[in-house]
This record gives sequence, structure tokens and C-alpha cells, in this order.
Amino acid sequence: MRPAPRFQVRPCLWTATLVLAVLGLGGCKKSEPRQPGEIFIGYSSRDMSAEYTAKLSEAIVAQGKVRNVRLVLVDAQADAQKQISQTENFISQKVDVIILNPCEFEASSPAVERAKAAKIPVVNVNSVTKATPDAYVGSNDEEAGVMAMEVIAQKLNGKGNVLMIHGIMGQSAQLQRDAGARRVLAKYPQLKLLDQQTAGWDRAKAMALTENWLQAHRGNFQAIFAQNDEMAMGALLALERAGAKKEVFVIGVDAIAQALTAVKEGRLDATVFQDAEGQGHGAVDLAIKIAKKEPFAKDVLIPFQVVTRQNVDQFLAK
Repeated sequence: MRPAPRFQVRPCLWTATLVLAVLGLGGCKKSEPRQPGEIFIGYSSRDMSAEYTAKLSEAIVAQGKVRNVRLVLVDAQADAQKQISQTENFISQKVDVIILNPCEFEASSPAVERAKAAKIPVVNVNSVTKATPDAYVGSNDEEAGVMAMEVIAQKLNGKGNVLMIHGIMGQSAQLQRDAGARRVLAKYPQLKLLDQQTAGWDRAKAMALTENWLQAHRGNFQAIFAQNDEMAMGALLALERAGAKKEVFVIGVDAIAQALTAVKEGRLDATVFQDAEGQGHGAVDLAIKIAKKEPFAKDVLIPFQVVTRQNVDQFLAK
């Protein structure tokens, strides 16, 4: 089971400056009339059932309130076709700018193309699409893969077998984190990728996958790189239940709250911090600049940071 998201969306919450709605859950029949000069932004989240993307949505909503914009928030529930439909609804609502947290690199690209054809600017946040948006706010996911695999290489002194748990195949973070990890593996000929499979960013699937790997490969691998913390936590639970954690180094990406606590407790070895608040606030600020026709940066990159037991306290305090 997935953990309950930290951010819950209610389908019928209307205010003069903020509109929250989840497509497919009903909704209110009409909103407050748009005020003169009011900036209207539509935001489609990839999947708010995951802790990181829920936190990203929290940050976008909070910054929308601070900046006094009207914001429509919808959840694509990891379905690229639903995200395209949501984008078409934003177009019909005549939003000023669309913020898109893409479900997939290629499958979400029509959402960007249709918005741009309607002359509505698009800001991609956190993930990229094959179609080029007007701007991107996020982090270089290849950097996360490099960092995580480099930590493993240093821990294993450049020698050993590694398992890699992928996110949803074809999603930009999966593609780039994989590419980054492989760059590091190419530097260490004695560091081998023993096996790799997808768990779709999902904790329960990663747990089941790790249980299978323990049956097939126990004693023959020394590290697991999970491309996000949900999957790292699933792998960790499987290893702990099998009494095998001491044999295996585990690292994830995102620095979600449960992962940080696990690092603090010495259960999870490391994670790579991805700044959801920085990305969310940056996406709203950039969308406002575009709506006001002010100069804006086309790429706003926020760096990743490795988190270990030695520095975890500074991240728990964020």
C-alpha cells in the first residue's frame, strides 16, 4: 500500500484567489468571477499519491496564495492521457499559464503541444517532456543518478554488484537517473549492474521486487540504487524482514520525510535531496513572470544534494 499523501485535495474548495479541483471527483459548478488583472494558472500534478509530488503540490499551492494568483490544481494520477485532457480543460478555461508536472517524457508531450498551439505558455516543473515547453523549473535528474551511484562506488571501493530499481519507464526522471548511474558505472569496470527492473515509483512494488531478488541473488549483490525514496523504503523493508540489510547498501532519491528519518536512525544508508519547495515556488514565480510578459529564464535548475547520517539533521530541519 502507498502511504497516505501529506497533501490532501478537496474537490470543491473555491476562493477568490485559489481554486483547487481534482478532475474526476466532481467539483463545483462555477467559481468566483475573475478579477481584473488577476493571473490565472492551471497546474497538473503527475501523481499526488506519492509523497514527493504531494510536497511539490503543497509548495505550488502555498506560493500561489503568497503571490495572490488564481490556481486550478488537478491530479493526473500517473495517467498521461488524463493529463492531456486536463490540459485541454485548462485551454477551454483560458488560463494564462499552465504548470505541468509531466507523467511521461513522450506520452505527456501532446499536452505541451496543444497548449502552445492555443498560445498558452507552459512551464514544466520537476520533469521534462520531449516537446519543448516555454520554461522548465526543476533539477538535473542525470545529476541525481551520478550522485547516487558515485556514493555506492565509494562505499564499495569501486568493486561489487549493484541492483537498480527504475521508476516508470519512459518518464524523464527514470531516463535521466538511469543515464547518470550508467555514467558512473562506466568509470568503474569492477562495479557491475547485476539486475535492473521497474517498480513504477511504488513502495509496495519495490518491496516485492527486492524479495524476488533476495531469492534469486542473495549474497551476490552489495548495493541497491532505487530511483526514488518510495522504492528505496520498499527495498529497505524487504531487506530488513529477510535479515539481509547489513549485507546491502541502499540509497534513494528525493529525501522524503520517512527516508530522512530512516537515514537518521541508521536504517537507510543515504538519499539524494531534491528541493520540492524550491521547485514549486520557482515554477509559480516563473509562471507569473511569463503571464506579465516580463523577462524570464527558460531553465531554472536547482541542485541535488547527497544526504547521509552525517548531515541529515540539516535536512530534517527544512
